[in-house]
Amino acid sequence: MDIQGGLGMFLGGLPVLSDAETRSISAENPKGEKGKGAMSKDGPGAVPASDLGPGWKVSPCILIDPYMNFTMADISGPGVIQHIWVTTHHMNWRKLVLRVYWDGEETPSIEVPLGDFFGMGWSEKANLNSLPISVNPSGGLNSYWPMPFRKSARITVENLTEDALGALYYQVTYSLTDVPENAAYLHAQFRRSNPLPYKQPHTLLDGVTGKGHYVGTYLGWQVNNAGWWGEGEIKFYMDGDKEHPTICGTGTEDYFGGAWNFEQPPGTYHTFSTPFLGLHQHVQGDGQTRQGRRFGMYRWHVMDPIRFHQDLRVTIQALGWREPRGGKARYLALQDDISSTALWYQREPHAPFPALPSPEELEII
Repeated sequence: MDIQGGLGMFLGGLPVLSDAETRSISAENPKGEKGKGAMSKDGPGAVPASDLGPGWKVSPCILIDPYMNFTMADISGPGVIQHIWVTTHHMNWRKLVLRVYWDGEETPSIEVPLGDFFGMGWSEKANLNSLPISVNPSGGLNSYWPMPFRKSARITVENLTEDALGALYYQVTYSLTDVPENAAYLHAQFRRSNPLPYKQPHTLLDGVTGKGHYVGTYLGWQVNNAGWWGEGEIKFYMDGDKEHPTICGTGTEDYFGGAWNFEQPPGTYHTFSTPFLGLHQHVQGDGQTRQGRRFGMYRWHVMDPIRFHQDLRVTIQALGWREPRGGKARYLALQDDISSTALWYQREPHAPFPALPSPEELEII
């Protein structure tokens, strides 16, 4: 990325000056216009600010109406979105869908329930401290995924329910700058298997065509059986692979950077959150080895993107253990509740996404 153009941001590049122009969209400046922030005279904060007047937090948020499809940002390019911060009540995280459209496309390149995009698939608060995604007390959702665009970027948030969901606070910070020809567009897709069919893998991606690279996996995983559940392998089928993948992992906890059942000390799960991978969430079920446990795991391929040139398919197995027979251990194919968010960069146009699950199919029970 061109540091001088403002796209390639890293610590060592911060001293390099740029002609890029920084803008930011929030409820206090919904169009991100220069010199047009904090002008509102009527907003959700009008009563608390009545003694102080305009400029004193009159419009810090928007209120989410039933079935509302809110345009959070509508930006003319070229440029790059560099930071998104959002917060709303955590019980809204599966009821709201985040969509992003690049360069006037009709179908979104990002379509994910709000919480899942930020690694919060269970609508329960947890901290996540990684390089591209950070979730901080108490439910502050942050994305630093670079999102270049050439003509336009449009971000929407849709309420799938008939209920008013309270306040949505947001800030979208971006730079207006030239975008190099080889810069691709961020894509993100959600899928859920609930329950996973017996002896079938969970599919994270299928039907992706074109040239790009895979950069991230988030899984929300509910274990429906007793015992250890993470023996399954993740597989990347690329550029014409059919029956056998080019890249094959060795176990679920291995792919997410852990080992030996994530145990530390023995008999307990040890959560961790690092710049590129983590088991950041464990919602306790019926004991360490009983059913009903829920987990959040992420693996960002920032330093090791998985490059494809024609097509890509990604699957993961759900695999545990049966009782030994004749002294021999045997695998058990599991039927767990698995939600996935897959992230990748590619050139447009992208292949059609599968239909997003219905509100009932998204529900966390």
